[in-house]
Amino acid sequence: MRALVIDDSRAMRRIVSGILEGLGYETQQAGHGREGLDVLDGGWLPELVCVDWNMPVMDGLQFVSAVRSNPAWRSMTIMMVTSESEQTQIVKALAAGAHEYVIKPFTADAIRDKLALLGLLPQEASL
Repeated sequence: MRALVIDDSRAMRRIVSGILEGLGYETQQAGHGREGLDVLDGGWLPELVCVDWNMPVMDGLQFVSAVRSNPAWRSMTIMMVTSESEQTQIVKALAAGAHEYVIKPFTADAIRDKLALLGLLPQEASL
């Protein structure tokens, strides 16, 4: 399975990618939403996208809207991984097309549990 991790923090990209790779995912990274769209435009299509909200160039909500407006990408599962914790922000992200929402700081178990709920836990990681 493939995952795209989009966050303007290199450290956070490494943390999330490390968790996903430990669960069996092949990952790619991007520093903002526009870079994430470039990865998708290049033909690397993941089952899962983990995206931060607050980033330069293109934020996470703009990224979600762009993905949902492209029929070729509508089936991708999107999980917001962000410090935005207000209920109104969570509602906005889900209404825009995100499937799940993880608030920073988080644990590896929180990511794993969300993936299990989404049915995106690779077989070898489900034990």
